[in-house]
Amino acid sequence: MQPYHFGNFIDGKSVEDGLQKLRVTDPATGELVGTVTFDGIEHTSLAIDAASRALEGWKAKTASDRAFLMHKFVELIMRSKQELAELITREMGRPIAESLGEVDYAASFLTWFAEEGKRIYGRIVPGKTENHHIQVRKEPVGVVAAITPWNFPASMITRKLGPALAAGCTFLVKPAEQTPLAALRLAQLSLEAGIPSGVFNVVCAEPNEFTKTIMKDSRVRKISFTGSTEVGRKIMAQSAEQIKRISLELGGHAPFIVCEDANLDQAVDALVASKFRNSGQTCVCTNRVYVHASIYEAFIEKLSPQIEKLVVGNGFQSETDIGPLIDRKGFEKVARQVEDALEKGARCVVGGNGITNEEKDVFFFKPTLLVDMDEHMRIMSEETFGPVAPVQKFSSEEEVIRLANNSPYGLAAYIFTQDVSRGYRLAEKLEYGIVGWNDGVPSTTQAPFGGVKQSGLGREGATEGMEEYLVTKYISLKI
Repeated sequence: MQPYHFGNFIDGKSVEDGLQKLRVTDPATGELVGTVTFDGIEHTSLAIDAASRALEGWKAKTASDRAFLMHKFVELIMRSKQELAELITREMGRPIAESLGEVDYAASFLTWFAEEGKRIYGRIVPGKTENHHIQVRKEPVGVVAAITPWNFPASMITRKLGPALAAGCTFLVKPAEQTPLAALRLAQLSLEAGIPSGVFNVVCAEPNEFTKTIMKDSRVRKISFTGSTEVGRKIMAQSAEQIKRISLELGGHAPFIVCEDANLDQAVDALVASKFRNSGQTCVCTNRVYVHASIYEAFIEKLSPQIEKLVVGNGFQSETDIGPLIDRKGFEKVARQVEDALEKGARCVVGGNGITNEEKDVFFFKPTLLVDMDEHMRIMSEETFGPVAPVQKFSSEEEVIRLANNSPYGLAAYIFTQDVSRGYRLAEKLEYGIVGWNDGVPSTTQAPFGGVKQSGLGREGATEGMEEYLVTKYISLKI
């Protein structure tokens, strides 16, 4: 297959200007997938210009008109579903079945927010005197700049783009350097759907230059970032100068709690789905497993064969469950955490090592089960982003709540119990923005996604996700 080439997508056009090109390679094979124009300040400024010019026209459209164009966009995405899924698998290595699922997930945000945009309501409030009227309006925040991660190249964009477009905002995004191709193809499809030039722009750029440019430009009113807590702190600090509105979806370290009355088959299936989806490279995937001592051995006995049968390989092979890790840095982090656990007394039941081709920069890690864990091991406190499930015993609710909450992160947590009272107690005491109760994959378009503590600010999805792109105006009228 011939490599792709994309210029940056600005004001409805591919912009190249002979600038440097960024190579995108397949992490499963090391082969060249494509190249993209790679620029910083100049193209970012052009994208801000385009979004600013398009803003008045886009926000002046009715909510129904914006929804109509968004639905056309979805039609084209679904017509191009196979192409987009193959592009995602080639640039990030995910099994093709998961990539097809991501395209559906990406489209769902556009579909849901297209309709939610029709329900942006203000309100009339009784005034303070006979001739006083209070009107509360919801208006678009303005030009939005987004920075998205590599692990979900399409849906992490549409989760921000959907509410922004529906609210009447215009949008520019910097996709991750590892996976920019799906973003650029989505932008092309948006233009084909009739979304006006300048409403949706994509800039592949050096992160610091992009961030510096959007932070200095007062026309950019809103920043939405998904990525590491470390980078999120910097973005939060930089946004303070102009008091820009920000949404931050940051790191996680999800605990997975299995109580003594849990349905073990249900818990095992959910753990495999949560932990090993996308090779463990998701922000809400299980990072540490806590199993009640009374069922610990039974749980390990059921879990081990389910992990053993997971197939590692190229994402285009139909039997593949576990694709490659995104790069050497990601692989080395996983390997260090496993080595640290084993040195401190953990036992490896399944997997435990990598399959690499360093010459081609290809790094797989076998799905791994570690047992006899304790809280002093690095993997029990550091986000992993790899296919490793570490399991630790607990004896009481008080102990497991302490272990689960002993983290600076608060994105997602999972509890498995058939006891409704216990389930509510645990859910209320867990310091997390998302709690999956007998559910290992809680993410869905119509629910608010986001964390507490150092896992971020704001929510994506649901009505809360729409509010992130709106400002409230109060009109005080005397007649």
